[in-house]
Amino acid sequence: MKSIYLLIVGILFSVGVNAQVLYKLSEKPDPAKKVIKADVSCGECNFGLDGSDCDLAVKIGGKAYYVDGVGIKDYGHPHDENGFCIAIRKAELQGDIVDGRFKRLILIY
Repeated sequence: MKSIYLLIVGILFSVGVNAQVLYKLSEKPDPAKKVIKADVSCGECNFGLDGSDCDLAVKIGGKAYYVDGVGIKDYGHPHDENGFCIAIRKAELQGDIVDGRFKRLILIY
């Protein structure tokens, strides 16, 4: 009986965590802001940025910037077959470059 209870609690916890990530990533684009076409990938693995861990980065106009406001793992495991450490993806996004970092990333599919 305890194992069934623990299984149910585990399932409910995982559903709740997943729902938070989906909510965070479903932010709508602002029609008043410019849409930027850029490459998105891991800053260390694919864009040559300094760092000690895999972090999400964008490349705009040939220059790479780390992203603040969303993590690389929010889009799945970075080392999966199509993860950001393996692939460089083309994306349309919105945000601003502040102090050498890209703030408030919104990926538009």
